[in-house]
Amino acid sequence: MKFLWAPWRSQYVEKVDEQKGCFLCEAVSQPEERLRDVLVLYRGKKSFVIFNKFPYNPGHLMVAPVEHVGDYSLLDEETILEIHWLTKACLGLMKEVMKAHGINLGYNLGRAAGAGLESHLHLHVVPRWFGDTNFMHTLADVKVISQDLYGLYDRMKPVFLRLLDAS
Repeated sequence: MKFLWAPWRSQYVEKVDEQKGCFLCEAVSQPEERLRDVLVLYRGKKSFVIFNKFPYNPGHLMVAPVEHVGDYSLLDEETILEIHWLTKACLGLMKEVMKAHGINLGYNLGRAAGAGLESHLHLHVVPRWFGDTNFMHTLADVKVISQDLYGLYDRMKPVFLRLLDAS
């Protein structure tokens, strides 16, 4: 197997077990004027939407409770409803802005299930397209993300807010 250097990914992989605190709690606690800097697309009363800095595909979002909780069964009804309301808006966003052919939704609950951050649950919203795996993934086991996160943020934010208002 050949390897290609992808330094953006190593920031996460190499330090996942050393992280102090919670990057989701840190991001959502920022003042309104800093939310773009930390890629929080929307902050609600009980949950929020944030870009994944190490995405599976361009536009990969995560929906998480504001409260630091890792056990889904501990979420109150209001938080569960808001997470799913925000997820619905994310689905519209994926179709309208990302022109996704399909969307993967999923929680990774526990390390054995693939959770890099077990203590703060989050729902992955991943846009998919026919043929979205290419020779890079097949031959080199490398995923290429060709879109800038902040550029996507700026394109998606007004559409997301419009979709929320329409709900």
